[in-house]
Amino acid sequence: MSRILVTGSADGLGRAAAASLLSAGHDVVVHARNRERAAGLDALVTRGAHLVVGDFTDRDAVRRIAAELNDAKPLDAVIHNAGVWSGPAVMPVNIIAPYLLTALLRGPRRLVYLSSGSHFGGRPALAGVDWRGESAGSYSDSKLFVTTLAAAVARLRPGVLSNAVDPGWVPTKMGGPHAPDDLELGRQTQEWLASSDEPQALTTGGYWYHRQRQQPHRAVHDEAFQDNLLRTLTEEVGTVL
Repeated sequence: MSRILVTGSADGLGRAAAASLLSAGHDVVVHARNRERAAGLDALVTRGAHLVVGDFTDRDAVRRIAAELNDAKPLDAVIHNAGVWSGPAVMPVNIIAPYLLTALLRGPRRLVYLSSGSHFGGRPALAGVDWRGESAGSYSDSKLFVTTLAAAVARLRPGVLSNAVDPGWVPTKMGGPHAPDDLELGRQTQEWLASSDEPQALTTGGYWYHRQRQQPHRAVHDEAFQDNLLRTLTEEVGTVL
């Protein structure tokens, strides 16, 4: 049994992954951005899931969640599932929050970051990015950044299994009801990477789609870009990875 945090687990892929991991006997920590959203997780909490609440657009809330989790039983894995498609929250939620949690949480030996095929349209350019979300952010850029973060963590933390997952275009609130990919297949790869002892699941530095390792955007494994991204994020939030 592993203790696994699934961020953004009030609905969609996050909820599906959390429910499945709970059914498999794991100790699951679910997350919602506010108390209203958290009420929708009552069924999972009744089944034994633990709950943390905090808005990922608020850096202090992310730090508070990290402190709360560090004071509890150590985590074995984190699925960085929380994400937004458009608007000012894109950069704070899609890259700043995962970076802060990665830097602050003690103990997880497996990290899974939700990427997207949209990351191929991202620009490996950091100048002028609005990390605070005072204006609308680029979803494609944010997913390129978080996929690069996953690869950088894999390189710099050899004792940690760090991977990025493209779940496909699935019918969630974000993906819309007519999305062509399968929601069940969409959630399975992150669960597998977070909990399985199969040899492939014990690898690191991958970009995965439906349990198949794929080649990501060429910037993802560019060590100079990785280092520049980490340096920029460190300066932005004042916390070193």
